[in-house]
Amino acid sequence: MKQGSILVVDDNKAILSALNLLLPIYFKNVRLLSSPNAIVSELARGSYDVVLLDMNFSAGINSGNEGFYWLTQVKAHSPMSEVVMFTAYADIDLAVRAMKEGAFDFVVKPWDNAKLVATLTAAMEMATSRRELKRLKEIKNEFRPEGGMFWGVSETMAKLKSLVEKVASTDAFVLITGENGTGKDMMAREIHRLSARSGQSMVTVDVASLPASLFESELFGHVKGAFTDAKGDRAGKFEVADGGTLFLDEIGNIPLELQAKLLSAIQGRSVVRVGSNKVIPVDIRLICATNKNLDDMVASGEFREDLLYRINTIHITLPPLRERVEDIVPLANIFLKRYAAKYGKDITSISPRAEDKLRAYQWKGNIRELQHAVEKAVILSDGHHLKEGDFLLSGPSSRAGTGRAHAGQDVTLEDMEKDMIRSAMSRHGGNLTLVAQQLGITRQTLYNKLKKYGL
Repeated sequence: MKQGSILVVDDNKAILSALNLLLPIYFKNVRLLSSPNAIVSELARGSYDVVLLDMNFSAGINSGNEGFYWLTQVKAHSPMSEVVMFTAYADIDLAVRAMKEGAFDFVVKPWDNAKLVATLTAAMEMATSRRELKRLKEIKNEFRPEGGMFWGVSETMAKLKSLVEKVASTDAFVLITGENGTGKDMMAREIHRLSARSGQSMVTVDVASLPASLFESELFGHVKGAFTDAKGDRAGKFEVADGGTLFLDEIGNIPLELQAKLLSAIQGRSVVRVGSNKVIPVDIRLICATNKNLDDMVASGEFREDLLYRINTIHITLPPLRERVEDIVPLANIFLKRYAAKYGKDITSISPRAEDKLRAYQWKGNIRELQHAVEKAVILSDGHHLKEGDFLLSGPSSRAGTGRAHAGQDVTLEDMEKDMIRSAMSRHGGNLTLVAQQLGITRQTLYNKLKKYGL
């Protein structure tokens, strides 16, 4: 399939006629101009990948405003276009100078058809790559809420918030660990949002879904011909994230043989595209995340210790939802508002019994599982309130009964008592009088138990 848009500017009508026969065979759109005076207006009307520009025009047509002048005009009015200069043998020195001033390449007259087409094709692919890079740079963070992430009401998350606010203002590399569904990606976006790089892109790479064969190409980019399907130059994620944040999700899944290449890019703050020897400097803030224990992987020889040291300047551990019970209902209400609006339902609240059910459930999938549970409940609900029966939770749901057994631990009376106190504290917003009344104990007894369990 033919691609690309070429603008040819030459005052020699014989040359224009010849190119009018040749170029449409290879390119989708070819426009011919016999006078450079029309360049600016033509660039305003349409977008061109490549401008094939003569360096010398006949006397009387903008005499003195040749070659370099029109090169600067093209670059000023269409900076994403590549310029290939047309020159006679005697003008090669000028053509080389033109390349230093922004031209992609030059073609000598009389030309070889194959070489001309190859040069224009390479210029077109470069223009396409530059446009793609610009588009990626301009992508907004789709998960970036104006007011930042919801931190919850638990003391654990309050401490974490304080740490993140200190870390975000620096360029320190951050490693985020935690179980699946705890919100590691949202934490990474929050760090980026609070950083001095928030005006630039945050580029995310899901390492777990990246085949080893594509790892280098995706992260570092490639040049045309580097491998079978490399039909043009392409910037990697490091380049796209230049000036912003690069988030490597599930970094524990990087094969050992590729970890050295990642370490080299991080240490050198530069990349080399596959198939090239050119070193490209990059300025990124690196955030990594994993649900694996990297220390254990280092001990077993599955993860490089020096790479762990480089990515682990600051280590943030996100607690599972079952350890921040106070945040379950507030999070559920946020999801309720979102999905009630999405599905056009007039649902305003969650019933007390349903709230108790949510607090008692183990949430093995953490926030992600809670989000899906609320969405399903909204879809199934016929009323203005989400009831206990609207939540279809699979597996053991009693935190005090079978929950810890489900987690592979023996359940003790102290475990059950601690969970009951947590649930009551969450339900009554920390009002100790109401908590004591619900549990059927005195305030002093409640004080003693809170101190005993460190709640």
